[in-house]
Amino acid sequence: MKKKYRAMALGLAGMLLLAVTGCGGGKSMSNEMAAGATADTAVSMPEEAAAAEDNYDAGGAASESGIDPVVNNGRKLIKTVRLEMQTKEFDALLDGVRKKIQETGGYIENSSVWGNSYNYSSTRSSELTARIPAERLDEFVEVISGLGNVTYKSEGVEDVTLQYVDVESHQKALETEQERLLELLEKADNLEDLLTIESRLSEVRYELENYGSQKRILDNQINYSTVHMTITEVERITEVGEKSFFEEISDRFGTNLYNVGRGLREFVISLIGALPILAVWAVFIGVIVLVIRKIFYRKKGEKTVVWGKRKIQDPKDDE
Repeated sequence: MKKKYRAMALGLAGMLLLAVTGCGGGKSMSNEMAAGATADTAVSMPEEAAAAEDNYDAGGAASESGIDPVVNNGRKLIKTVRLEMQTKEFDALLDGVRKKIQETGGYIENSSVWGNSYNYSSTRSSELTARIPAERLDEFVEVISGLGNVTYKSEGVEDVTLQYVDVESHQKALETEQERLLELLEKADNLEDLLTIESRLSEVRYELENYGSQKRILDNQINYSTVHMTITEVERITEVGEKSFFEEISDRFGTNLYNVGRGLREFVISLIGALPILAVWAVFIGVIVLVIRKIFYRKKGEKTVVWGKRKIQDPKDDE
């Protein structure tokens, strides 16, 4: 009997030992899996962050005039270009700009023209704002820059990805809330619940319209880039680029000499052009002078006659 009990005790002890060993092995296995998962996450996260950073950096790079053609990579970008140009053929340049805008599928947002081509001091100028499809912006700028002398050019890109995503997320949340409110509205069985649900439903719809309007504005600014142009009519083109010392002196001397000549020419033209007005003023002033002289001599003659009479009458009075 003792041997039998001893054998049973040894068997139970062996079973307990195996169970403890198995649990320890299970725990160590789960720990290893968790550690492996953590390691995998630690490895993948930097890679994803680096990829996201690369995508962000690819969004814009500096170029000679500001910013290079932007690689979109799913980002929402608003592009703006500003050009200042000179031309001797004002009408031809404006026609070329309008034709290119139509060709690219864009449109003119606003434009204005002032001045005239007859007066040196007020040559014609134009300011024009065009909206060009973003995918054809580089083509448009390249063609327009070749039509005249570009004296100033700037390009800018605004990243509105976060703002766009925020608007979309608000829209989706409000749409989900609207669906739930409509479901509750169908199940509502008393007037108080109906009024509460309808009030909140009105607020949700108003907010949806607001976010929809913001998204439409962003879509328009993203899909159609803005180009601001200032075009000036000139008789002498301003050369751009680096110049040597003597070239700059020659250019300054020639410019000042040209301005002096233009100033004299403008003075002569203005003087000759004003001759009709000057003639009218000369006649008017001449009439006034004649009237004043006539009045003056009449008064002077009356005084002389009176004084002469007194001189004649004085001796008679003495006799």
